[in-house]
Amino acid sequence: MSTTIPTVRPSFLQRNPRQILGLIALVCIGMLAFGLYLQHVVGLEPCPMCIVQRYALIAVALVAGVTAFVRSRFWLLGGIVKMGVFAVFGAFVAARQSWLQWNPPEIMSCGRDFFGMIESFPLRRAIPMIFRGSGDCSVIDWTFLGLSIANWSFLSFTAIALAAVVLWVKRTRA
Repeated sequence: MSTTIPTVRPSFLQRNPRQILGLIALVCIGMLAFGLYLQHVVGLEPCPMCIVQRYALIAVALVAGVTAFVRSRFWLLGGIVKMGVFAVFGAFVAARQSWLQWNPPEIMSCGRDFFGMIESFPLRRAIPMIFRGSGDCSVIDWTFLGLSIANWSFLSFTAIALAAVVLWVKRTRA
């Protein structure tokens, strides 16, 4: 009498890839909302690297959200690859910021404060600088479970990149 051992797969791998992409888009939107909460309610000023990570998060959310609605296999695979590239870029920036936090340089200048920009530059140059962030990239202002925002951002981008790899492999084998 022969018994077969059933293979156990994580349930998220058995779902429709469009559901996973939609979930990734929603998680990214939630992370962006939390970042805005920390900035506008708690009062934490984002540094230039934080702003770049936000742009990467927006790109991941947009690509994942749009790709969740496409029906073409070609566009689905292309969207998964683009999402993975943006996630890897975000992970790189978050890793660099984490490294700066663990090994702060003697003199760090990631950007100027808001009033310094307005006083030092004409308005047409100061307005774009405002969106670059003004906090110090090496300062840890907030932690959760011993990890900084940059550490959590790195873990999140890495998880999204790994999800993109899994989705891509699953789609190319189907």
